[in-house]
Amino acid sequence: MRARYPEVFRIPLSARLAVLGTVAGVVGLAVFAMVRLDFSLARIVHGLHRLGAFAGLMLPPSAGGRFWDFVHALGETLAIAFLGTLAAALLAFPIAFLAARNVVPNPFARFAVRRGLDVIRSVDVLIWALVWINVVGLGPFAGALAIACADFGALGKLFSEAVEAADRGPGEGIAAAGGSGLHRVRFGLVPAVLPVLGGQVLYYFESNTRSATIIGIVGAGGIGQYLTELIRVLELQQVAFLVLMILATVAAIDAVSGRLRRALIGEAGR
Repeated sequence: MRARYPEVFRIPLSARLAVLGTVAGVVGLAVFAMVRLDFSLARIVHGLHRLGAFAGLMLPPSAGGRFWDFVHALGETLAIAFLGTLAAALLAFPIAFLAARNVVPNPFARFAVRRGLDVIRSVDVLIWALVWINVVGLGPFAGALAIACADFGALGKLFSEAVEAADRGPGEGIAAAGGSGLHRVRFGLVPAVLPVLGGQVLYYFESNTRSATIIGIVGAGGIGQYLTELIRVLELQQVAFLVLMILATVAAIDAVSGRLRRALIGEAGR
């Protein structure tokens, strides 16, 4: 094949130089980053030894007589994730249609909505948590608001892309039958994208269970507050117990949401 079609197998010199230049640039950036961050293999080896000793102090995991306090805090974390995800999805659903090319043909209006979603999405959930803690005070309410704000921008973008990728056949059929633009969206686009949007919301709820744990460390409620307090006082056996509780909860949510996502995607494919 190479002898018969040499032009297919011949790589231009410019393409080879581009590949070599890209590889050299990536390697150079990696070396620069390691120098700036004081990368040291000896420090890693020494750190692993200390990590092993640290892990040994966490065994055996123990609730320390605070099992029901931990269960209550875990339930609070799940409530934060659920309410934050639900609020974000409800707010992002109508906004996503305003950001979709096949719904709003005006490029200026669509550009304004998309850039607004980008601005909201660019702020991390931990930053949102610090902002809302100063606005509404410490506690789970601030955590739910932080997750809602962070996910509003992300879900708005994902929802709009799902709307743009939806099959146009049903909408065109409704328009040909005399339906208005609102009818095309209501009866053509919404039924087609709802299963996809539902799957995305379930995935974000699963992810937000972990995020709710992290923002609890800065005072936004949930089990994260227990984690940071116990780490500070070196109650490592209780820390290990909390970590196991979080792992078991996330695994259970992952299994349930995975089944629901597959069911929704299967319904969308029918």
